[in-house]
Amino acid sequence: REHFCKRTEVRPRVARPFSVVVAIDFGTTSSGYAFSFTEDPETIHMMRRWEGGDPGVANQKSPTCLLLTPDLRFHSFGFAARDSYHDLDPEEARHWLYFDKFKMKIHSTSDLTMETELESVSGRRVPAIEVFAHALRFFREHVLKEVKDQSSSVLEGNEVRWVITVPAVWRQPAKQFMREAAYLAGLVTPDSPDQLLIALEPEAASLYCRKLHLHQVIDLSQRPIINGLDVEGSHPFDSSFRQAREQLRRARHSRTFLVESGTGELWSEMQTGDRYIVADCGGGTVDLTVHQIEQPQGTLKELYKASGGPYGAVGVDLAFEAMLCQIFGADFIESFKAKRPAAWVDLTIAFEARKRTAAPGRANSLNISLPFSFIDFYKRHRGQSVETALRKSNMNFIKWSSQGMLRLSAEAMNQLFQPTINNIIKHVENLMQKEEVKDVRFLFLVGGFAESPMLQRAAQNALGRNCRIIIPHDVGLTILKGAVLFGLDPTVVRVRRCPLTYGVGVLNRFVEGRHPRDKLLIKDGREWCTDILDRFVSVDQSVALGEVVRRSYTPARMGQRKIIINIYCSDTDDITYITDPGVRKCGAITLDLLESGAVAASAGDNDKGSAIERREIRTTMQFGDTEIKVTAVDVATGQLVRASIDFLSN
Repeated sequence: REHFCKRTEVRPRVARPFSVVVAIDFGTTSSGYAFSFTEDPETIHMMRRWEGGDPGVANQKSPTCLLLTPDLRFHSFGFAARDSYHDLDPEEARHWLYFDKFKMKIHSTSDLTMETELESVSGRRVPAIEVFAHALRFFREHVLKEVKDQSSSVLEGNEVRWVITVPAVWRQPAKQFMREAAYLAGLVTPDSPDQLLIALEPEAASLYCRKLHLHQVIDLSQRPIINGLDVEGSHPFDSSFRQAREQLRRARHSRTFLVESGTGELWSEMQTGDRYIVADCGGGTVDLTVHQIEQPQGTLKELYKASGGPYGAVGVDLAFEAMLCQIFGADFIESFKAKRPAAWVDLTIAFEARKRTAAPGRANSLNISLPFSFIDFYKRHRGQSVETALRKSNMNFIKWSSQGMLRLSAEAMNQLFQPTINNIIKHVENLMQKEEVKDVRFLFLVGGFAESPMLQRAAQNALGRNCRIIIPHDVGLTILKGAVLFGLDPTVVRVRRCPLTYGVGVLNRFVEGRHPRDKLLIKDGREWCTDILDRFVSVDQSVALGEVVRRSYTPARMGQRKIIINIYCSDTDDITYITDPGVRKCGAITLDLLESGAVAASAGDNDKGSAIERREIRTTMQFGDTEIKVTAVDVATGQLVRASIDFLSN
């Protein structure tokens, strides 16, 4: 399938029409931004410290939470939204709209459209696209202010290239949804789509990882561990993380990171290090990508289609919520959320803070303080105390402490983590069995969840025999830095794998014995077979950047204004007809004939009529990029035909 010639020369520097690249890492649990000026691409500036952040951390990302007023106007985002919501009077809070972890909805909705709605904590619903646009608009204002402070020249809007990150396992509709939200937020206008790039999270992480040096990573395989304690001494497993954090804290206040051109020395040390897996373990999803570095250009080639699923750290929060439902009753938890939404948010934040400190070697229990209104509300709602409920629930590893805390034993915390971590490990193991991935010896763990000693230990125990597991310092910011690198040079990922088979339905000549009779269509005395799938690309096919699929389409009748071509997709490739099981209509290409003058002239020009009727519109599709693109040209006149591809109005 590979029909392009190998280039030997090292890649030339790309001419850049933009003066600054801004990346927004829009995460399930936390978000942030970073930027770089194109004249100094080796320096990445991290976002400024936020109001209300945890003390001692200079540039942590901000929680992905949004607060809207009762009349649906933007109020605040991040820590400010969290604090303002907390400070509202409980009666008032029921009318305000607070959203958190809303990105997961885009992943889980199978028929995503511009009308898809999100539910706030208090139960009111709003179009999802507006929630996303509010958040992006907030980032736009923050970023532009900060970029202006750092640059001497005046910035025009069209000098900024924006990069928004999405999980690689997201389907085309979800990527398009993010793009539409960015248009709505005013990041760029729909008529200059190239100013916005959609970057895939693990791909971005991969770009950053290949620039790393040995002192910038932690190599789990070089630390023999027994029962959570290092063999060398009695300090716990995460002591080297503490050192790393300390170094980071010192380095952080500068808020700029230097990235070298070329690849970091990590790779020269790894003879087999040209191929590696990146496991991006975030809040919502886990995303696995397999890459190979192509020398001498240093470009990347994807070796297997992106895989993963909704196994992010949120799974641990959901397990905690399920545990509360088990103890106090699901109906109580539901009504507590509805009546005391701000207190519910406080409880989830309290749990999250404890979740971050969970470590495998830990013997002591973790305390989570229950909001007073929870204790009070339960007593009024159920007529018994929280303490009694805990006793009756027979959950022996959760106790009640006299200071009004839930005490979770180490065993309880383990149980909350286990299902999510097992899913991640299972996924990586399955991937490592694939033919294309068999001898890959390096696994990078990135994303916020990769900071968890629970996940690190499980990964090392389960996978450490087959590969070296490497974690970049400051692993929560890996994607952000990589997304900036992607914006500076998006051609660096040269070959990708198709996640699905795509094609359209066509008519072919009917062949007796080969085609089923129910597909027979007789038209102008000829026998045609309907519904045959004309494949554009096949699942897991390698597609290089710039490689195209061309098809020609002709208007069916005189004066036709538009040609609409339905696109079908499937997870497997063994399909013949668009009616086969597993094939679904997923989008449409629209060719606008009116604007390009391809519509027939007035009926008087009879002699020309026949030529116009057979007009040929040559359509070119690209599948090698992070989004599917289409262009079209009118062969007779050489004029561009306005072509668009839509996956959201299905």
